[in-house]
Amino acid sequence: MPATTDDYVVGLLYPQSGPAGLFGPSCLTSARLAVDDVNARGGILGRQVRIEAIDASVAAPGAADSVAGLVTSDRIQAVVGWHRSDVRRAVAQRLDRRVPYVYTALYEGGEHTDGLWLTGETPPQQVLPALRWMRDELALRRWFIVGSEYVWPRRTAEACRAYARRLDLEIRGEAYRPVGTEQYDDVLARIEASGATGVIQLQLGQDAVHFNRQFAVAGLPSGVVRFSPLMDESMLLASGPDATANLFAASGFFGSLVTDAAMDFGSRYFGAFGPGACPPSAMGESCMEGLLLLESLVNGAGSSVVEDLLSCTHPTRYDGPRGSLALRSAHADQPVYLAAAAGCDFDVITTLPRG
Repeated sequence: MPATTDDYVVGLLYPQSGPAGLFGPSCLTSARLAVDDVNARGGILGRQVRIEAIDASVAAPGAADSVAGLVTSDRIQAVVGWHRSDVRRAVAQRLDRRVPYVYTALYEGGEHTDGLWLTGETPPQQVLPALRWMRDELALRRWFIVGSEYVWPRRTAEACRAYARRLDLEIRGEAYRPVGTEQYDDVLARIEASGATGVIQLQLGQDAVHFNRQFAVAGLPSGVVRFSPLMDESMLLASGPDATANLFAASGFFGSLVTDAAMDFGSRYFGAFGPGACPPSAMGESCMEGLLLLESLVNGAGSSVVEDLLSCTHPTRYDGPRGSLALRSAHADQPVYLAAAAGCDFDVITTLPRG
């Protein structure tokens, strides 16, 4: 639908193909539900919100060029989305505070760029308490790290090494493979030879799916636990129920989460899009969080100008599927849950303590 002069157009930057493309349908569907909610409340600055889809599957410079072109031509007034950290860095640099930018993906932490707000989880919220829980409850002390080759896995692995020293754990080995890798025979052999009893998976989308399938074929699940801060229902489904035994994940949202906010979201999601809609995964649902945060930021300040948002002293809160959240140092402060895979779904075990 063509934009009108009265629309508040948000560039939704999300992966539409490639290893992270399996998150795309949930990102778009969740964002559409958020737009309906925001518009029912009067929109942003009294203007109806509309989405302009932007593909984040391309290389970071290309994604940044697409976003910058839309901003320069005044086709979008803000950017929201789930995408890789290298894309985030490139986009934030090109935007240079020209429009508000809400990044919704879990990430490695440490981002403090003015004009960039974040709703995703970070390693102190996800990884540290999960490793502590698995040490105490499952007696897991020997770990092997497997990652895709980009910013988030490398930086998160640095944090894992620091957490291992803090928790008296061992990192028995590490292996990183380019995004899009499909064969992991050599990595599986290294894991088996290392004596590790746990694998920390820092892999993107379909990369983790290929790893999970081969992990199961190699017969490792019965003796080696996997833990991932980036694992959702769509990845479980793609991996298959035979490849998800002894697999744990930490996230601020699961489709099976039993809270009033999460269940209300699930009911409205399937009510709006039908029982055949793609599962509302954490990655997709995060795009709803991002749009709700944008609504609160801009309407709270009464302006979409980044300098006005940065100088606004109005406290920023919003209510979404993850509950009632406050913004602290440009990051959403949220509970994080630990869950175990049960076939192609998750059983939520516990709320993880902070840090």
